[in-house]
Amino acid sequence: MTTKSGPADTPQRPIGVLLLPSILTVAGLCAGLTGVRFAAEGKVDLAIALVVVAAILDGLDGRVARLLSASTKIGAELDSLADAINFGVTPALMLYFVCFPGNPAGWIVVLVYVVAMVLRLARFNTLAADPTAPAYTKDFFVGVPAPAGAMLVLAPLAARQEWGEGWWSSTPVVGGWTLFVAALTVSRIPTSSFKTMTVQPAKAAGVLIAVAGLVALILTYPYIALLVVVAVYLLHIPFAWRSQRWVAARPSAWDSKPAERRAMRREQRRPVRPRRRAAHQGTRRSAARLGLRRPTRED
Repeated sequence: MTTKSGPADTPQRPIGVLLLPSILTVAGLCAGLTGVRFAAEGKVDLAIALVVVAAILDGLDGRVARLLSASTKIGAELDSLADAINFGVTPALMLYFVCFPGNPAGWIVVLVYVVAMVLRLARFNTLAADPTAPAYTKDFFVGVPAPAGAMLVLAPLAARQEWGEGWWSSTPVVGGWTLFVAALTVSRIPTSSFKTMTVQPAKAAGVLIAVAGLVALILTYPYIALLVVVAVYLLHIPFAWRSQRWVAARPSAWDSKPAERRAMRREQRRPVRPRRRAAHQGTRRSAARLGLRRPTRED
């Protein structure tokens, strides 16, 4: 296994360091495939939990690779293949076993979802290898990423586990939702990657309180927490789309810090006329204090 190209005098990384990101990827792959087994056995709670574990491991392996400078070509390929299985094949089979058992139309729906997920990953690999892409594109995904797509498509299953059978678990609703998520994954809609997300020191306490509330919700009502995360993610898409359009129109703004970009956007959204009116009123008040009056026609 070889690392990415670098200076000739770079010391060789220990094999354990090189393998750690791939170990996390393989562990996530095993978790996802085991979720299929539990879904087939009717243990839906464990199946959903294992998909969430696979998503967490998927988020860790890349960050660990960058942190340890242990990125490898085989690791990148392994990660992409694992994503196709964990967030494409596994959720599709879970939906088929639980919501569409023996239903030919349901099988067609899950096949469409899997194909859409594979196409989404193929496009991601192509865009990631494009050296001419502007720098700001690294802060956005094209379409919904694979882990988020898996969480979205499992929302009806989470609702079924929380509230039992209902309209949310009916075949037409689940089928329509699955096709909707498949369309989101292959769409050109920009979504945030959250790689450069920063927290202002003044807002750190509020963020920690929100995280504590989310953790408490996950421990107490895990399926409600999953549905809340799904809803918040869907609501963020219009804001990500607007942010991407703003940066695309001003590529030079990407060199500024996130806080500076936010300040620039606030400044541009601030209305001009009220400021002029306020300045004019301030001038009139100053003239009144000095004993001046507005000239008339007779003057």
